[in-house]
Amino acid sequence: MAQLSDDCFAFGGKLIGLDDALKLLLERTGPVTGAETAPLAEALGRVLAADLVSPRDVPPHDNSAVDGYALYFDDLAASGETVLPVAGRAAAGHPLSGPQSRASAVRIFTGAPMPAGEGGAGPDTVMMQEDCVEKDGFVHVPPGIKRGANRRKRGEDIKAGTVILSAGRRLKPQDIGLAASIGLGALPIRARLRVALFSTGDEIREPGGEAPAGTVYDANRFALYAALQGLGCAVTDLGIVPDRFDAIRDALARAAAAHDLILTSGGMSTGEEDHVKAAVEAQGRLHFWRLAIKPGRPIAFGQVGRVPFVGLPGNPVAVLVTFLRIARPLILRLSGANAPEPRLFKLRADFEHKKKEGRREWVRAYLAPDGAAGAVLRKFPRQGAGILTSVVASYGLVELGEEVTYLKPGDTVDFLPFSEVEI
Repeated sequence: MAQLSDDCFAFGGKLIGLDDALKLLLERTGPVTGAETAPLAEALGRVLAADLVSPRDVPPHDNSAVDGYALYFDDLAASGETVLPVAGRAAAGHPLSGPQSRASAVRIFTGAPMPAGEGGAGPDTVMMQEDCVEKDGFVHVPPGIKRGANRRKRGEDIKAGTVILSAGRRLKPQDIGLAASIGLGALPIRARLRVALFSTGDEIREPGGEAPAGTVYDANRFALYAALQGLGCAVTDLGIVPDRFDAIRDALARAAAAHDLILTSGGMSTGEEDHVKAAVEAQGRLHFWRLAIKPGRPIAFGQVGRVPFVGLPGNPVAVLVTFLRIARPLILRLSGANAPEPRLFKLRADFEHKKKEGRREWVRAYLAPDGAAGAVLRKFPRQGAGILTSVVASYGLVELGEEVTYLKPGDTVDFLPFSEVEI
């Protein structure tokens, strides 16, 4: 269970900056999930709970990188053709049964162990089959090959005793393959972060049902559910909670009883029908509420009891932006994952944009070809916080710092591709 001290933050209603919010949020929280073991087939996307140290070299023996002939380089003529008897055959999983004598060749296939020598070093070079001619039990080898050609050495990929993957890493397909290559069938991983999720709003309706005039379907909860699953969380969907203080208060209490994090959408503004802030404060506290950002100013971080709470806005674009830049780093932190800042790429903008000084702002943009210049960023034409199609059609977010007030075509900007945050 996540545990937060009651003095994590000391913010009032003042708007605060994104960097300050993230710094304090990450400094004052830590991993809350325990460790368990999972088979390789179930480890994708999970967080490694301990360093993986290889018990063996990979590859475990010198082997051939190609189909061809294993040779002693010193047996080859410096100029002109060399003719050697073919003394045996070695294939992957079927090594040569004995040592290979000098002045001979062994037919060898990709991945097969290099043969041993007689009382000393074995053959050290492999000639590709397409460069040779075999006839009547002899192979004709042309000149020009280098010593050690086409030979993979033992341990050239992994040395026994080295850390191949570090604790805190979210496992990718290539990581699973690497773990398998050292013989591991299961991995120590962090337990899934248990997240309770619900939306608020009397105007919200479940997809698949009726949506009378004045109502909308709940896009936010389903987008968040998918994003949480993508981060390896175990999600409890509490559905849509009515816009009533008592209903929200009770939902928060139920969620806090059995989860590591509570995540909500909607009800975070200051209107008469926005009750989430008051419901959280009735059984916990808010550490910050409202950031100097656009979209997504009404976002809160706090605790219900001692369980972390994140309240996201109600507009769908604001929900996704604040999830990616604020909730996601917290989720990774609580999950025990290393959470480096996503990379921002310097690219040239091909649009004009004005903004207020003192707030961080994100503009949805896509890449467009620009002749010799390569590519430029173009702004999606509709930037409203409710335009969900803008996120679908864009490649990522142009991030404009607090000091920026005017962006003109040709300016270099920071661009956050959605691929950097895995959406």
